[in-house]
Amino acid sequence: MVPTLVLLRHGESTWNAENRFTGWTDVDLSAAGEEEAREAGSLLLREREACGLDFDTVHTSVLTRAVRTADLALEVMSRTWLPVRRHWRLNERHYGALQGLNKSEMAERYGTEQVHLWRRSYDVPPDPVSEGDSRHPLSDARYRLVPASALPATECLADVVARLLPYWEDAIAPELLGGRRVLVVAHGNSLRALVKHLEKIADDEIVALNIPTGVPRVYELGDRLELAIEPRYLGDADLVEAKARAVAAQASRDGTPGS
Repeated sequence: MVPTLVLLRHGESTWNAENRFTGWTDVDLSAAGEEEAREAGSLLLREREACGLDFDTVHTSVLTRAVRTADLALEVMSRTWLPVRRHWRLNERHYGALQGLNKSEMAERYGTEQVHLWRRSYDVPPDPVSEGDSRHPLSDARYRLVPASALPATECLADVVARLLPYWEDAIAPELLGGRRVLVVAHGNSLRALVKHLEKIADDEIVALNIPTGVPRVYELGDRLELAIEPRYLGDADLVEAKARAVAAQASRDGTPGS
C-alpha cells in the first residue's frame, strides 16, 4: 500500500476574521470556517468515491479550531469513528507577546517592516510572554502534563520545525511506514513546518509558502517517505489558488504578507 498523507489547515477562526495574532490562543471557528471544514470533508468524500482515498488514523493539534475542523470534515465523510490523536506539537506557532493583538495596530506602532520580520522571517521570534502571563501555555490545563521547559513563550518558524519533527518521527511517520493512511489537521505554521520537511524546502523559501485554509493536500510517499509523486490540492485549481492568495493578502491590512 502506498503511504498516503493528507494535510488540512483548519478553517477560518474568529480571530482570523478579526485580523488578530492567534497562535496558541484557543479560539473557535467562524461560521465561514465551519463551512470550509465541511467543504474539506466533501472534497475528501468525493476523492474516496472517485479514487478510493480513505484514512486509518487522524492527528490534530489540541486547539479547538483544528479539533472542530477535523470533527466537521469527518462527519461529512461518515468517518467520525476513526481513531484520532491530538498533540500539542501540532499547535500553531506561539506568537509570544503579539498574541491577541491586532496586526494592523501593531504595524502602526512598530512599522510594517518590523511586523513583517516577526511574522515571516524564519528565525526571528517576537518578544516572549512571561510565565505569569495568561498567554503562556503554563496557564492552560491542557498542557499540565507537558514539562515546563518544553512549552514556548514565543516561537519563530524554525522553533516550530524543531518541536514538530519529534512528533512526525515518533507518531506519524511510523503509521505511514506501517501502511496506514493518515490525515493531519493543524495550522498554517505547523503545516508549513511539515511541508518544509517533506518537500525539503530551503529556509529562505519556506517563509513565502501560503497554505490555503480548508483545502486538503495529498501526499503519496515512497517506502522511505520520500515524495513519490508531486503533492496536490483537492478541488478546483482556480479556487485553491484564490484561497492561497487570500492567505497571502490576509495582512494587506497591515502591509505585510499573510501568515
